[in-house]
Amino acid sequence: MQVIIVDTPEEAGRVAAEEVAKVIRRVGPGVVLGVATGSSPLTTYEALVDIVRSEQLDLSQASAFALDEYVNFPVDHEQSYTETIRRTVTEPLALDPARVHLPDGLADDLAAAGAAYEQAIREAGGIDVQIMGTGSNGHIGFNEPGSSFASRTRPVKLAAQTREDNARFFDSIDEVPEQAMSQGLGTILDTRTVVLIATGEGKADAVAGIVEGPVTAMVPGSILQFHPDATLVIDAEAASKLQHLELTRDLRK
Repeated sequence: MQVIIVDTPEEAGRVAAEEVAKVIRRVGPGVVLGVATGSSPLTTYEALVDIVRSEQLDLSQASAFALDEYVNFPVDHEQSYTETIRRTVTEPLALDPARVHLPDGLADDLAAAGAAYEQAIREAGGIDVQIMGTGSNGHIGFNEPGSSFASRTRPVKLAAQTREDNARFFDSIDEVPEQAMSQGLGTILDTRTVVLIATGEGKADAVAGIVEGPVTAMVPGSILQFHPDATLVIDAEAASKLQHLELTRDLRK
């Protein structure tokens, strides 16, 4: 695990975008991106758009797979992840919408929809680089504390803390969906490269658990300690509860 500590959220976005761009340059036009929603990746997407445009990187054959989508939630709602990915990823990066995929949260058989999503990822050749954030409770995707390390794309119940955190995107917490479809921790471990962005004091406990804590299902992001090519880009506030800060800084390549 590589840990990169920077001063500001804006710098975190630029550094994370460069990590993603390294994979795009290496793989080429057919790169398979893993994309996420939430506030954490936004500066990364903005910086990545700048890199793609300035270097004229070819994404004409690129595919993208989102980590998650709400269950029984209109896909045309402005807070659906379908719409969020369209606004923040598909259109700014000029990706082919037909190559941008999300789990089907409206399916009659959610388990079958999860299996179909896993199959689609396999048929695309697997995810080359997964962009993600983490929740304040250490979840990645919507893999809440207690999730199986072997889990695959499936319907999940959102933790109360996650719904409270996401209420800022809605008029009230009552509007926040209670379930979502999420890639599993096993799915995430299969990605070739992971770039996780965490900024702000509110993510400090999660970062400490992911980086320095034991690998435990109660901090789902801690499984990234087992990933062969995971990079965490965090700002000073998110790093504030790390107990071995100098050792952590030495992990930067």
